[in-house]
Amino acid sequence: MIKLEKVSKEYPRRGHAVRGVTFEVQKGEFVFLTGHSGSGKSTTLRMIHLAERPSEGEVRVSGFSSDMVKDSDVWKLRRRVGMVFQDFRLLQGRTALENVAFALEVTASRSQDITARAQRLLSQVGLAAKSGALVHELSGGEQQRVAIARALVTDPVVLLADEPTGNLDERATRGIMDLFWDINAMGMAVVMATHDLEMVRSYPKARTLELDQGKLVYDSAAVGSRHGGAT
Repeated sequence: MIKLEKVSKEYPRRGHAVRGVTFEVQKGEFVFLTGHSGSGKSTTLRMIHLAERPSEGEVRVSGFSSDMVKDSDVWKLRRRVGMVFQDFRLLQGRTALENVAFALEVTASRSQDITARAQRLLSQVGLAAKSGALVHELSGGEQQRVAIARALVTDPVVLLADEPTGNLDERATRGIMDLFWDINAMGMAVVMATHDLEMVRSYPKARTLELDQGKLVYDSAAVGSRHGGAT
């Protein structure tokens, strides 16, 4: 599904953001990517999404390789990998339905199917009654639900989320996490970057990867295997 092999990312002025990271994510896994600010979480997600290319090593996602895929073909990978951001990145001045519909238009979906499918996706994330609301009329949690619906338009095999609850209060955070967990239960892999360790501890069945100064320093799956699978 996802494989990083000795992946590093170095920027000319900032130096290394990620250093020699190796891990795999299997189909249907729920993985928290944790670490302090600046530990390399967002850079790692961007490399999985191929918004960034590694300086060294290889990223493989659903049959695509960072060594092989052309820039002009990255969109094909994006059909397989959904992405959700902390700041929602919705189209202002448009409704929830229009935001999801626009994403479907970009994927060249049949025009007669777009509205119905957008409405189904909003229903899936619990926003059927808010489809006609403008983005600024929605709460932060509701806006993030729209963003999640938008990320699901291509039926991806994996959903990436970069601090998706960072701008939300505790109640909205619980609702969004329950939604991600439900999506994962349907068979979709989820990789979520977060610095909220209290939230991570609330989901002990998820796998945890920890980055520190760009290096992978902890993998709960590896710890479990060394202890005979104990959790």
